[in-house]
Amino acid sequence: MNNMTQRNTNKIGSSWRRRELGFLILYALSFYFFIIRRSLHLSRDHHVKLYGLRSGWIFPPRLNDLSDAQWRNFRGNLPILTTVFLVYALVANTLRSVFLLRAKGMSIVWLILSFTYLFYLHQACIIFIISIASLNFLLVKVFARTKFFLYLLWTFNLFFLLSNRVFEGYSFSAIGLRWSYMDNFRGTFRWHICFNFVVLRMISFGYDYHWAHDHSHFDQKKHSQRCQVCKSGRTCYQLLQERGVQDDKFTFTLYLCYLVYAPLYLAGPIVSFNAFASQLDVPQNNYKLRDLAWYGLRWTFCFFLMEVMTHLFRYNALAISGLWKQLSPLDVFIIGYGVLNFMWLKFLLIWRYFRYWSLIYGIDSPENMPKCINNCYDLEGFWKSWHASYNKWIVRYMYIPLGGSKRKVFNVWIVFTFVAIWHDLEWKLLCWAWLTCLFFVPEMVVKSAVSTFKAESAVTEFVFRELSAIAGAITITCLMVANLVGYVIGPSSINSLASRFLNKQGLPVLGGMFVTFYVGTKLMLHIRDAERKRQ
Repeated sequence: MNNMTQRNTNKIGSSWRRRELGFLILYALSFYFFIIRRSLHLSRDHHVKLYGLRSGWIFPPRLNDLSDAQWRNFRGNLPILTTVFLVYALVANTLRSVFLLRAKGMSIVWLILSFTYLFYLHQACIIFIISIASLNFLLVKVFARTKFFLYLLWTFNLFFLLSNRVFEGYSFSAIGLRWSYMDNFRGTFRWHICFNFVVLRMISFGYDYHWAHDHSHFDQKKHSQRCQVCKSGRTCYQLLQERGVQDDKFTFTLYLCYLVYAPLYLAGPIVSFNAFASQLDVPQNNYKLRDLAWYGLRWTFCFFLMEVMTHLFRYNALAISGLWKQLSPLDVFIIGYGVLNFMWLKFLLIWRYFRYWSLIYGIDSPENMPKCINNCYDLEGFWKSWHASYNKWIVRYMYIPLGGSKRKVFNVWIVFTFVAIWHDLEWKLLCWAWLTCLFFVPEMVVKSAVSTFKAESAVTEFVFRELSAIAGAITITCLMVANLVGYVIGPSSINSLASRFLNKQGLPVLGGMFVTFYVGTKLMLHIRDAERKRQ
């Protein structure tokens, strides 16, 4: 009797979820239809007051929104970057095949290729990069087996991370007047901006060398039995990272090659020293020729999608112009939502472009943004999928050494403060970090409280899903606020943003936002259910 009742309850629940899913999809389609229509009107009505617009090549005579400097520079340099990386692919892969080169030989090949790349970018400023890198290598080799090594490693790298920014990459004239002429040869790209990634690699090398002399707690056999990637005959990133490399791989040549490896030098994704050295020795086998072709085709589609977006909509130009302060609360929401989607697609294209070339050369790195920005409803999941390779670096070299989940509430403040400083020395980024922590702590408390909860009936499961959807709606709202403050409008505009919504005209829009995010979270929960069924 109880089994029959349970089956009937399951049938009713399944039928209700199908109807709910239909309604959610209909709502989502209506929402995006309205957003697109209103965005087109905003872009058409205000384009005269905006700056950063350039002549477009699709939908003539529409202008292209290139107001974001990072996207404009990347897009403008794509032809030369592609040509250079294509030549590098022919040279590196041919030399590896003909001379059967392993890690030692390939490190020399990539050191030569990467320094030609860096010379174009930084010219004489390469001296600063080599000098700091050499000091770090010396520090690691001398002090790696001491008890205070990790403190020394962090102090050294944090000092240069901050010093590089404060002195804006230094000047040769500060060394001596006879060297001042070299300030005329600083290249096309500021070296201290790229050096943020080099700092992460220097720390990774230090930790991996330090841990190479300790007993590893990583059980490779147990991991291979559990990991779906390893079971399929491929090699997962965790295995490459955790199993370590032999002492003869910790050479100055391979270390320097790791720091300046051309495909990942400018923007990542971030790869640990162990994983890099392993694949320089034996190239990745996870992506065959067909997989690489499909990866490139998907990237091309995403690039065309971005071109359509920037030709039709002016989200970034509307945000940075400050014009949003004069618009209605509804329009402010649309611009904010559009900017976050623009940022997501921009970083996806940049990171996947460089990862694609690295894969061609035989080095696999973690995929940043494995999930769409519109498919994340909690802070933890969002940051794991946004800059995923950086998150893996943070977990391995910061979060776990600080105590991991045992001190989670405390550690999150240290981690996000470092993330903000690593990006840049700006007040708005520190505000972003601390706002994120402020929103993160309640989420962690709630997750800890419900981790032991188990739905024993259809009613309790329904209530749990509804509460999850409400919590998701609150989280998405907090994410929007934190990211807009940190990356777009700055802390000085928080009052302006709040005043647009906390009034008679703005409160209904705020309510509509909440309902929309609630519906979106419910839709994401259905997606998670489908993913679990496929496993």
